[in-house]
Order: sequence, then structure tokens, then C-alpha cells
Amino acid sequence: MTVEPPAPTPASPSPVERKSSRHQVAIIGSGFGGLWATEALAKAPVDVIMISGTSHHLFQPLLYQVATGVLSEGEVAPATREVLKKQKNATVLLGRVTDIDINAKTVTSVSPVGTTVTPYDSLIVAAGAGQSYFGNDQFSEWAPGMKSIDDALELRGRIFGCFELAELSDDPAEREEWLTFVVVGAGPTGVEMAGQISELAHRALPREFRRIDTRKAKVILLDAAPAVLGAFGDKLSNAARKQLESMGVDVELNAKVIGVDNTGVDIVDADGQERRIRCRCKVWAAGVSASPLGKQLAEQSGAEIDRAGRVKVNPDLTLPGHPEVFVVGDMMALNNLPGVAQVAMQGGTYAARQIVRRLRGEQPGEPFKYFDKGSMATISRFHAVASIGDRVHTSGFFAWLMWLGVHVMYLIGFKNRLTTMLHWAVSFIFRGRSQRTTTRQQIVARTLMARLEAEKEAEQEATTIESSATAASSVEAADSSNNQPETGGTDSVDQLKVAYGEKTAETGEPASAKQAPES
Repeated sequence: MTVEPPAPTPASPSPVERKSSRHQVAIIGSGFGGLWATEALAKAPVDVIMISGTSHHLFQPLLYQVATGVLSEGEVAPATREVLKKQKNATVLLGRVTDIDINAKTVTSVSPVGTTVTPYDSLIVAAGAGQSYFGNDQFSEWAPGMKSIDDALELRGRIFGCFELAELSDDPAEREEWLTFVVVGAGPTGVEMAGQISELAHRALPREFRRIDTRKAKVILLDAAPAVLGAFGDKLSNAARKQLESMGVDVELNAKVIGVDNTGVDIVDADGQERRIRCRCKVWAAGVSASPLGKQLAEQSGAEIDRAGRVKVNPDLTLPGHPEVFVVGDMMALNNLPGVAQVAMQGGTYAARQIVRRLRGEQPGEPFKYFDKGSMATISRFHAVASIGDRVHTSGFFAWLMWLGVHVMYLIGFKNRLTTMLHWAVSFIFRGRSQRTTTRQQIVARTLMARLEAEKEAEQEATTIESSATAASSVEAADSSNNQPETGGTDSVDQLKVAYGEKTAETGEPASAKQAPES
């Protein structure tokens, strides 16, 4: 498999020309905050330019259902252009934002065809957050997160692939590794993921395999915290744990992950004892880290950032000293608000309304006030937990109906709602999983691309050293050039095999993520 390199970046990127003399609003991100802000400006006398690294709007709360074969990626990620096709004042630009200059009032983004500079009069930054491995980014090679469509499709391939490879194995110990699934993080995403994998093993797959009993699969939910769904309170936390355990999920709390590699997870318990869980499929659902754009904003404005990289904003969501810049969603830190979809939606809408008020010459409105519509998490079919305000704390079937209604309501588009409900009927009422197509490319592409990028960086560093040597001595440069190691296709093929979980030819053992990839 080859990876096409991006086109060379122009040395002097040209700015996007303004359509008119109207106020121009740049919005970074097509998530909940960015999309809600864009739609709130539909009737405003402004030109809106949305810049996003993806061409879709992702309904992230249902991403785990893509990973477990319940829904297709299209149902949770409609094309942004399709969503905004009727909004004439909105333009969508594909590009990963690399720089924000709040003094020049420009946003620089990069795409495979070059660099674009977008000027703005007002800016709404809603770039979201990524997965955090708490300083152990090497874990990501073997334990994908749950933040993108790519993550979900990779996990789908890994999860269903483990059952397939267990069917092929004659070694009981190896078969047990393939049938052990570890989910790290006992928040809503981790709980939902563990519950769905358990339902796969116990309800959807048992009659489809001949050599293995999928009901013997082990699903382990790990967290360094002392409770499941700790933010929901003791009552709902205990109810969620009880339901998970009744489904066969092994809940292990106060267990900190200290190592992840191809064949297992190393953890240390509260008493300091280290142990290892041998498994082939790991899911990382613990911790988030705000977009690195937050650090840029903080450095230029003098604003503070918290441990997660979120920018501490003013009560009206503006950047200190820059009232034209709004920071919303997972990137903002204000009053300990949680990083959930509702905060982003309401923040994006609020920022848009503030811009409209200014254009009308009106005084700024009230400071941003978050209206908490509650938190919900589904554990299994017909069972969820819901916390709404201080009075409503419920679990079971009624909470599941509430979860169902809320998620259908916020899905974008009638088509998405209809097909989602049909697929839910297949999965929840019957036993099927309508979206089980996987490819090897889904599983290995991310890892291989990362390794190729590391190899490319190593080659560039070697070229720099070689150039320095040339300047010092042409003879030494010639010798160095002749002795350069080759980085041909064989290494790439070996890396591909290791990424897929195959054993190396030399040692018979899989490579570990604890070791840096060779360049």
C-alpha cells in the first residue's frame, strides 16, 4: 500500500478574496459548535466561511455504534455541504487550520493542494478536542481512540477481526487473546463501547461461528478512577456497574494503565501491584485534549489554558483583549462546564447572536449561561442512565427511551433519522448488525501512515546532516551518501504485518508499542 504525499505547499499563499464588503465571520470546525454557529448566522448580514479538516459534521455521541456495526458512518457524519446547501451566505473550505493570527485577523489552513489564508472580521474557534493518552502517545498504535470516523472504522475492523482470527486459531491461549477486549475509560464512551462489544459476543454472533463460542469472550472495562460514570452520581454509577456486570463485563476500577502493546495491557492496581492482561483488541476512551490551536490563542492574547489545553475565556466566550474572537465547545474553559455536545451547541449559537447584536449597534447581551439539559449514557439495549438537573436521576428502560428520543432529535436530516431508526430496530429488537463490512486497510492504514511519516522525518533529518557534512568535506559527503541505508518496500511490508498483529520473522514475537519504531 502506498501513501500519496500532499502537494507542495506554496511559498506565498494567497488569501481568500472577500465576496463583498459585508462583515466576514470565519468559523473553525464543523462540529456541534461550528455548525450551530453557522446556522444561527443564516439570516444575518454577514458572509460566513467555515474551515474544517473534514468534509463532514460528526455526531460523535453515536460513534461507538459505527465501531460496533450498528450504524454506518454516513448516518452519524452527513456531508457539511449537504447540511448547509440552502444557506447562501455560508462557504465551506476544506483545510486543517495550522495558524491563527489574531493581530492580522487571518486564519491559515492547509489542504493537499496548498495553503489558504482567510481574513476575518469576527472569528469563532470551535476546533474541538482530540484523544489524550496522558503523555503516552505510543499507546495509540495499539489502542485507537474514539474521536473520528477513521477511529471508528479501524475499531470496527479490529473488533470483528478478532472474532475471525480466533476462529482460525488452534492454540487455546492465543484464541483467548483474540477473544479478550479491553476498554480503557469508564466514562460514557467507554461504558457504551464495553456494553456493545458484550452484546455482540452474547447476542449477535454466537450462531455464526463453528469453532469458537463467542459468548466466552472477555470484555474488561478499566479505569484509574474509583467509579463508573462518576459524573452521574453514586446512584446511577452503581446502577450502571451492576448492569454491565450482569452482561458479563468485568469492571476493574482503580487500575491505571502503564503499558500497551500488540498482545496486551500492563496495569498497576491501587495497592501498587503490577499485572498484565493479554488481549489483542484495545479501545482507548479515557481523556481528551483540546486542539493545539488553543495554545496559539493563549500565547498571542495572554489568556490562560488549563491542563487539558482549553482556553480560559471571558464570560461572553470571547478571548481576553480580543472581543472579535470567540472560543466555544471543547476548546473553552469557563465555570467548569463539561465538554459535551450541548455546551458546544449553545456556545456556538450564543457567539453568533453576540456578533449579530454588535452589527445592529446593540449592547452586548447577558454573559453565556449554560442550560443543562441533562446527561445520558446507554449501557445495553433497553437500558440506559439519565441525569437531568437535580431531580431526575433514572436508569433502565425509561432512561433508554429518553436517550433514544434525544439522539434521534439531534441527528441531522430526515434521511439520517429514518435509516438510524431502522438500523436500531435491527440491532435492538432482533440480533443483527447491519454494518459489519471491514477491510484490512481500515485496520492498518493509520499505523502505517504514521510509521511512514516518521520514516520520512528521519530521512529529512539524515539529509540535513548530510548537507552539513557536505559543507565541511566533499569527500566525507560522498562516503556518507554511498553508505546511506535503504528504506525500501521490504521494511514497509514488515511494518504492515506488525501493524496487523502478525509475528516478525526473526523473533516470532510481535513488536511492542513501548519501543520507538525503527527508521
